[in-house]
Amino acid sequence: MPLTAHSTRRARGNRLTLLTLTTVTLLSGASASASDSQQLIALINQYREAPQTCAGKPTEVAGPLVADERLARAQLAPSVQLQDALQRVDYQPATVKVLTLSGPSDLDAAFEGFKQRYCASLLDVQYADVGAQHTGNTWQVILARPLLPSGMPDWQAAGQEILQLVNAARAKPQRCGNQALSPAAPLRWSEQLGQSALAHSRDMAVHNYFSHAARDGSLAGTRAVLDGYDWQLIGENIGAGQGTAKQTVAGWLASPTYCFNLMNPDFTEMGGAYAVNPQSDAAIYWTLLLGTPN
Repeated sequence: MPLTAHSTRRARGNRLTLLTLTTVTLLSGASASASDSQQLIALINQYREAPQTCAGKPTEVAGPLVADERLARAQLAPSVQLQDALQRVDYQPATVKVLTLSGPSDLDAAFEGFKQRYCASLLDVQYADVGAQHTGNTWQVILARPLLPSGMPDWQAAGQEILQLVNAARAKPQRCGNQALSPAAPLRWSEQLGQSALAHSRDMAVHNYFSHAARDGSLAGTRAVLDGYDWQLIGENIGAGQGTAKQTVAGWLASPTYCFNLMNPDFTEMGGAYAVNPQSDAAIYWTLLLGTPN
């Protein structure tokens, strides 16, 4: 589901801000081109990472979806119900939508067709996972959000899991979009950043919005200062709909901008948290704050 990144560097006397930011036609065969499917998902995620206009109205940044192989393997046919097809690949959705397009033979034309026909669905914050198939001139995209797992850890345990996952990613070279990044030193946990991340996650969940800007317009740097964190560099990734820390970090790594935040060697600390509101659009909201103290 949606994830976005924002980073700010404090300069002497001022601040420099860097925003890095259904009619269903059913398929019966296996994907003919895994490469095209992967590239289509990458294009959809790039589309979600920037403000767009859909049906003449501006939309908020939604952030990238996590590619889920189970959704890519779901085989739909006229005699197979969608829920049955997802059950066969062991995917339990809280919400799901199938988008199909027939006619385009190349990737760029297919992506343009999906944007024209399904922009609202492609930009919908409630979806967290995606799977794509391409057979001949028929393209299929499944957007979904899984049921939240039972017995989720508390936010502090989830934050520690994010720390472990991020440090595991930083320990290896990563490719963030077209940019190859070297390993970076591990981050340490900051309780102040963790509390600030928790407050923003709770605010998004309770008030059902998804944005780096809080309802009063404040960004991560301002909120961190109010929470007692004196920083020289700060960054923020947010996500919605992902039911686990592992899925959330996977989504951030799949996005060039969010991945760059995770791999930035200038950061030394982090704090992360989630908050749940079943009545909200995405049910669960994640915030990761990365910082370097003064």
